[in-house]
Amino acid sequence: MSIATALRNYRVAAWVTGIGLLVLVFIAMPLKYFFGEPRPVALVGMLHGFLYMAYIVCTLILAERCRWRPLDAVVILLAGTIPIASFVAERQVTRRVREGRAVLGSG
Repeated sequence: MSIATALRNYRVAAWVTGIGLLVLVFIAMPLKYFFGEPRPVALVGMLHGFLYMAYIVCTLILAERCRWRPLDAVVILLAGTIPIASFVAERQVTRRVREGRAVLGSG
């Protein structure tokens, strides 16, 4: 798999994971805690878990292709657990990979 393909897969995974997390945090959780409806959290939470696993795989593949430092990969992986952070990380990673720079280290 080329770096371009790995980057494309990472970008898709970052967006899908980010959207899933936003739905979980800002829609499903308020439905559970304010309206007593736990089903959306169960469904969206499980879905986000699966999406996050795909995000992990795509991130690690891209990290290997681009020879990221392990700490850089861990920071990018954590972005999938913080609302909105996966979108910010995706923009930074995309820009730096396209410029041929290290993700966090040189810039």
